[in-house]
Amino acid sequence: MSSHEISSKQEGKTGEQRSSAEQSTPTSVRPYLIPGVTRLYVKVPPDRIGVLIGKGGEVLKMVMERTKTRITVDTTNCTVVIEPASPTTTPLDLMKAQDFVRAIAYGFSPERAARVLDEDQVLIVIDLKQYVKPVPHHLQRVKGRIIGEQGRARKNIEEMSGVYISVYDDYVAIIGDYESANAAREAIMMLIEGRQHSTVYRYLDRVMAQIKRRQRFEYWTRGM
Repeated sequence: MSSHEISSKQEGKTGEQRSSAEQSTPTSVRPYLIPGVTRLYVKVPPDRIGVLIGKGGEVLKMVMERTKTRITVDTTNCTVVIEPASPTTTPLDLMKAQDFVRAIAYGFSPERAARVLDEDQVLIVIDLKQYVKPVPHHLQRVKGRIIGEQGRARKNIEEMSGVYISVYDDYVAIIGDYESANAAREAIMMLIEGRQHSTVYRYLDRVMAQIKRRQRFEYWTRGM
């Protein structure tokens, strides 16, 4: 694994934890994580370690307080260990802390990465190497299409879909609610495939209009 390759693994009842966290709300997840036994591991690029820690450790302190976790940073091996701080820490708390660390690793600022801590927000990562042919300079051209001149393409997708996007190393990371983040992902995949920016914007405008109509309808029916 290269120093820039970001990966994560976990110990303990990993399958059960992920299933519970994905299918349950925070109030319905039963706390059964064991401090000192259950751990998640995230590999972070060396140049992102300082961002994760923050001035005087303020970033780590913030995320630990919000997720009820204990986070240890091994600056030598660039490995982050995430553990429950108490028996009341839920699997969702643990994985939200993991998502925050991964968001920092993929280039987000702490302020933007903090969005993923909200219950309805997700982190989606695209590994460009899986979709771009290993041709000299081709990966750089694809990244340029996603970012756009002076960052306009990325900004347009962010504004149209209401998400945050980071292009770091050979990855594109997205933070947003589930539907919007996946719409933005599809828009980026279209750019990777060579579609024109105007075509991508028309697609995104249409899909986001559908999402907003559906969300308004769901909000209206809940209020009845």
